[in-house]
Amino acid sequence: MNSQEPTLVMQARGLVKRYGHVTALDGADFDLRAGEILAVIGDNGAGKSSLIKALSGALVPDAGEIRLDGRPVHFRSPSDARHAGIETVYQELAVAPAMTIAENLFLGRELKRPGFFGRFLGLLDKPRMLADSVQYMSDLKIGIRSMTQPVETLSGGQRQGVAVARSAAFARHVVIMDEPTAALGVKEGNMVLELIRRVRDKGLPVVLISHNMPHVFEVADRIHIARLGKRAAVVNPKNIGMSETVAVMTGAMRPEDIPPECLAH
Repeated sequence: MNSQEPTLVMQARGLVKRYGHVTALDGADFDLRAGEILAVIGDNGAGKSSLIKALSGALVPDAGEIRLDGRPVHFRSPSDARHAGIETVYQELAVAPAMTIAENLFLGRELKRPGFFGRFLGLLDKPRMLADSVQYMSDLKIGIRSMTQPVETLSGGQRQGVAVARSAAFARHVVIMDEPTAALGVKEGNMVLELIRRVRDKGLPVVLISHNMPHVFEVADRIHIARLGKRAAVVNPKNIGMSETVAVMTGAMRPEDIPPECLAH
């Protein structure tokens, strides 16, 4: 048995997805370790979006296997993945602007009041949701004045912070972040990078999909390079340069030409 296997939270082997004559995933593999930030990068058409959709339940692969904590899982929808403890923060933020921060954090997961009022009348436990919201935002050191203010009053970085806090609060296994800094300025982008580190430091592994190579190299523990529907290589950002990484991603460098010390083991 491989000594690294106990540390693997999520794996995929041989994932295939075809759309007619187009092959989006061509036997893709994936490994996510406990307590790491794994960046997934790839050129357009490399298959990274299809890979992430398969891992988050938004796409059902035609072949291959996904394992969570060593057990095979079969996601038919994003709700299946959420029930398994996998939360995804999408580039197009799934927040309701007119609702409060607390309401957004519990959107679709509202807590009912205990006893008769909750069970039979369906009344919500707003004080508890408000208190829990304060705790969730505090855990990630997101400084927002009031949990009762509408999300539409927040900046882009703060809105992303609400989405990140919601995913970290409910994820039990994995947090997937799809281009979380794409629409943000430098200051707010750096704030979100710090949030990503805090999520990892809480004990949740993070899958980060990003085109922003400086951000990838700043926070990633390992970098998964997708190319032509497969995993081309996994590299260690501490031992490889950005230009070499991009060269592998674009096909200018063959994966077998990567120096062994640059590979992530």
